[in-house]
Amino acid sequence: MKTYEKLAIAALLFALMMTVLDVTLVNMALPVIVVQFDVSASESVWIVTIYQLVITVLLLPFSSIGDRYSYKKTFVAGVIVFTASSLLCSMADSFTAVVLSRALQGLGAACVMSVNIALTRLIYPREIIGRGLALNAMVIAVTTAIGPTLSGAILSFASWHWLFIINLPIGVIVLVLAMRYLPDNNNKRGKSGKFDYVGAMQNILALGLIFIALNSFSRSGMTSVAGIVFVAGIVVGYFYIKRELQIQEPLFPVDLLKIRLYSLSVITSICSFIAQNLVLISLPFLFLKCFKFSEISTGLLLTPWPVSTMIVSPFAARFAERYNPGMIAALGMAVFTAGVASLIFYHPDVASQYNVALMLAVCGVGYGLYQTPNNVVMVMATPTVRAGAAGGLQSTARLVGQTLGSIIVGGVFAMSGDVLTGSVACLYYSVAIGVVAGVMSLCRTRDIYMAS
Repeated sequence: MKTYEKLAIAALLFALMMTVLDVTLVNMALPVIVVQFDVSASESVWIVTIYQLVITVLLLPFSSIGDRYSYKKTFVAGVIVFTASSLLCSMADSFTAVVLSRALQGLGAACVMSVNIALTRLIYPREIIGRGLALNAMVIAVTTAIGPTLSGAILSFASWHWLFIINLPIGVIVLVLAMRYLPDNNNKRGKSGKFDYVGAMQNILALGLIFIALNSFSRSGMTSVAGIVFVAGIVVGYFYIKRELQIQEPLFPVDLLKIRLYSLSVITSICSFIAQNLVLISLPFLFLKCFKFSEISTGLLLTPWPVSTMIVSPFAARFAERYNPGMIAALGMAVFTAGVASLIFYHPDVASQYNVALMLAVCGVGYGLYQTPNNVVMVMATPTVRAGAAGGLQSTARLVGQTLGSIIVGGVFAMSGDVLTGSVACLYYSVAIGVVAGVMSLCRTRDIYMAS
């Protein structure tokens, strides 16, 4: 590859690192924020949920903007907003300020994530796109590995505000590289009609109302209101989808969901990220509050998961090129659920912390075997001309899964008598949903054979 292509890839990877690092750092900081602002564990999860919710409702509109106008400009705008909102997060002096700053941060992240995959497809030749996606997975794994340990180290001698300052130099680097080296799609396709403002608003309302209602069901005294909001979201969603079915290139890519292989991949992706987030959000509470591990120990214990994912991902990419990626992804989810199941029965009085590290390493191996083959299937199942929409829905599937996972954690914590019970319940739910993801992955093996 040429030098400018490598620098363009660097811009995408640094942006990916910035958004992932932000998530891992904040997950570790939740127990600390609970103490400082005197809020409950279920309320603190809003810091995670609002970020994911904003991204989820905006991904498809920004993907459509990228398709019609410019992937590069959408990406650059997102980097600017994300970096500026990180500064606001670092200056926040109240729980409300943190939540609002995180919402703005989600807007910036939505711009970046909505066109990341489309830009990847512009840079990489088709025959090595799997290796490009594997590189993305490796960066995610390395960043996730660094995140808990880095967060634990910072929290041991400084306030949580410093966790957001890390984004500032990374954001500046990404902005410089992106503006100079990223390719654009202006010459790849023409602008096909005006942006669908009505569809964008319906998308935001439908997804926003549904997820807010789901998050409110667990709160006492809000069941009736949550039910009304949920029904309103379903009604808006019905008219939204009905309208999209009549559009040639819809904002919500219902045309792509008619491709059975792609729709099955979207479903299994959502399930896998629900299962993952149930573990990653609940474990810091379990380790810090119940088992009384230190911040440093907790960070180090969470590190084997992403490290093993990083090691396995390149091999998973090669396997996906030679064998049926649906089978490999199903095997990966089986290994992942086995690792999570083993965590359910851990207790510090019976086994050492090395056992926890081993269990989390097994989870990471499984997720590494799953993630890259699944991404390869999702990318290759759709036409290049719909790269923005396909990438937007792929990212939306990930965020829907992560958002549902954080909502479930908040609900379980709110309904449980204590943090220990809630954390263990989250692990049980993760195992069950992981099994569903594996089964759905197996269901598409025949479609992959036919497509190849």
